[in-house]
Amino acid sequence: MDVCSRLGHLLVNTIHQSSPLQLSNKLSFHMALFTPSLHMAAPPTSPLPISSILSPTSSSSSPPHPSLLLHHSMLKRLTHRFLSSNPTKLLSSPRKPHPLPHSFISHRPFFASKVLAMADQHTSNPTSHKHTNRLAAEHSPYLLQHAHNPVDWYPWGEEAFAEARKRDVPIFLSIGYSTCHWCHVMEVESFEDEGIAKLLNEWFVSIKVDREERPDVDKVYMTYVQALYGGGGWPLTAFLSPDLKPLMGGTYFPPEDKYGRLGFKTILGKVKEAWETKRDALVKSEAFAIEQLSEALSTSASSKKLSDGVPKNALRLCAEQLSQSYDSKFGGFGSAPKFPRPVEIQLMLYYSKKLEETGSPANADEVVRQVLFTLQCMARGGIHDHVGGGFHRYSVDECWHVPHFEKMLYDQGQLVNVYLDAFSITKDVFYASIARDVLDYLRRDMIGPEGEIYSAEDADSAESEGATRKKEGAFYVWSSKEVEDIIGEDATLFKNHYYIKPSGNCDLSRMSDPHNEFKGKNVLIERKSESEASKFSMAVEKYLDILGRSRQKLFEIRCSRPRPHLDDKVIVAWNGLAISAFARASKILKNEPKEIKFNFPVVGCDPREYIEVAEKAASFIRRHLYNEHSHRLQRSFRNGPSKAPGFLDDYAFLISGLLDLYEFGGQTSWLVWAIELQEMQDEIFLDKEGGGYFNTPGDDPNVLLRVKEDHDGAEPSGNSVSVINLVRLASLLSGNKSEHYRQEAEHVLAVFEKRLKDMAMAVPLMCCASDMLTAPSRKQVVLVGQRSDEFETMLAAAHVSYDTNKTVIHIDPTNSEEMQFWEDKNSNIALMAKSHFAADKVVALVCQNFTCSPPVAEAGSLQALLSQKSVHPA
Repeated sequence: MDVCSRLGHLLVNTIHQSSPLQLSNKLSFHMALFTPSLHMAAPPTSPLPISSILSPTSSSSSPPHPSLLLHHSMLKRLTHRFLSSNPTKLLSSPRKPHPLPHSFISHRPFFASKVLAMADQHTSNPTSHKHTNRLAAEHSPYLLQHAHNPVDWYPWGEEAFAEARKRDVPIFLSIGYSTCHWCHVMEVESFEDEGIAKLLNEWFVSIKVDREERPDVDKVYMTYVQALYGGGGWPLTAFLSPDLKPLMGGTYFPPEDKYGRLGFKTILGKVKEAWETKRDALVKSEAFAIEQLSEALSTSASSKKLSDGVPKNALRLCAEQLSQSYDSKFGGFGSAPKFPRPVEIQLMLYYSKKLEETGSPANADEVVRQVLFTLQCMARGGIHDHVGGGFHRYSVDECWHVPHFEKMLYDQGQLVNVYLDAFSITKDVFYASIARDVLDYLRRDMIGPEGEIYSAEDADSAESEGATRKKEGAFYVWSSKEVEDIIGEDATLFKNHYYIKPSGNCDLSRMSDPHNEFKGKNVLIERKSESEASKFSMAVEKYLDILGRSRQKLFEIRCSRPRPHLDDKVIVAWNGLAISAFARASKILKNEPKEIKFNFPVVGCDPREYIEVAEKAASFIRRHLYNEHSHRLQRSFRNGPSKAPGFLDDYAFLISGLLDLYEFGGQTSWLVWAIELQEMQDEIFLDKEGGGYFNTPGDDPNVLLRVKEDHDGAEPSGNSVSVINLVRLASLLSGNKSEHYRQEAEHVLAVFEKRLKDMAMAVPLMCCASDMLTAPSRKQVVLVGQRSDEFETMLAAAHVSYDTNKTVIHIDPTNSEEMQFWEDKNSNIALMAKSHFAADKVVALVCQNFTCSPPVAEAGSLQALLSQKSVHPA
């Protein structure tokens, strides 16, 4: 039996005998076994696990989890049916000499030495460039970074497709984003190389795509790469036929053959040869792949109902699985590299509340303990920017120390919310301070002139002005001498607290700095607590004040360093996450103790300022990215709206943010807009027959797949967020509309019932959403009165306790527009407002199970009412 046949039989047997996680690992192993020259390996000196060595990609996706696998049934059908119908075709086609990305671990090894200069920035004088291509006319920062490559790049669009058809050549598709480390590396190594550019220009039509601007395009080809090859990440590299069907794909390729793997130049030649000599086989296999992917991803439900017991069991199963992966030494769920996956924290806190309500306080306390320790370790670790605030993308080691230094808006928004939840539960100002730290970083560095919130900051920057090379983390790391010179007499205390050493401090794990790239450099990590004050014979308050003043000194010097690239693109979905964080903080933080003292980089503003930030961001989106006539969103903005339409995440995340903006004190107009957007989301994305929401509008014939996403990863899935939105809207409205929203939410969940049963850890937020839907009765807090300081105090009291199954409604009976809205949408609320209005006070009612409490007019009374523990049957 030849190698191809042996591999075909081996893959079929492997698929039949393996679990989803085993399947990914076995396929990786067997493909590596039979194609030893095709590895995407890191240099052989790397001590990293084989999975990461095989896929050195820069990614914003989550850490390795069973949840990262595509549905088992999809992969099984795709591989088994293709191999059984023609077991040698896949391997005899020119796909064979392609360096496969074997791992589903979408992270890159930490080789700072490979960080070369990025492309010339788009702010440079265009007359100084030797080359200028079509990307110079685009708005995306990522596309503009490539505008002066010698590669004749096209943006995604009909001009490029027509050119490929006219020349009858394949398309080379490269997908990434502006703060992607390995995207920069591949640009410098390959796309700025005149020789490689010549091959691309002669043999292909080359297209660049910003995955943040066009997640629909990215999803198609990333799904293909993951399904066939078992791994993915960015930069995503794919070769397409002129009709856009994928021929083969991968991630990062080095320019030359080395370390037993083929280089990018060789790959280009192999693809050209295959296109010219084996086109029929390629076309047949591509058609099969798209057909199978489309079939597998067109999930639908045979019933519009969720089976009894599924929500409760899914919630418990997800929490148990996460607890089993809990790192009791360093916090977090899972091993290195460690990603701050906020949806996991949300699930655990939600589950702890359920345990408490069902009479299991000891178990609830243990779950909360795991969460709080994780949040503490993250905040004290190097993944947290102690000098400037905010969190980096992930930690390469198990102790949250050395990060991948990129900062993403979607992380900041979600992390603020989980730290706010921790503060609500514990009343410990540590968590409030971290929430403020992140919000103040966003206010200072990430907000535009009209209130829009930018997307990301890069990991790489020059070590000094005028340097031609950029290095990861250069902006953030310090030598011991720098710290001494800048801080002066307090340097000893500061160095002791943050584990700063002359030799550098990236030595806490073998994974922190395996190649000594940070030798002599220090990433700040708190390894001491405020109890160290006694060793320096001073009060704790003075100790903390010295740390704050020292951080400010470092910050001022850091501001003179070359900054990392700022991606000033405004993405609707990510702004929605940030709007939620700012709005919630405006009331939750009003419950901080009055004597609290803040230290740099926390500003310590009045929490009411945070809701103003949320309102400005929402207003920007409404002005610039929302069509008042069609009621549709655009995806993003930079020097004008992007060409891409709004996708499911944009609608769902923005609706969620607007609901928070209303519930935490914003005008009723935000709630009106949220309802309008929900109507449009249903019209564009809802599968009215099969249930669930598609990710894309479906009106672009050039996007080959329409997916219903369920995975809650670095960002929650649009379907999970949508179910929660529907539950919240059903609680706000009444009558047929309320019931319609509940039915719609259950139909969505029914589509993903198998996922909830079999792979709950893949969908933690959906587990919470399913339980919210099936909760016996959602609590409603109704505030009646005019806006005033007293109103603000009562609203803060309404939000003082952690309770995700609570809706807060506020109504001013003197406002005719508000009264008309509630008359139309929920006449019960309007009636309550009329019955309980008093001109000189704000009253609150707490309603549940069709019964309302007597009205209360003091914040303390409302807090007491809400803190009453209700125990439900287990």
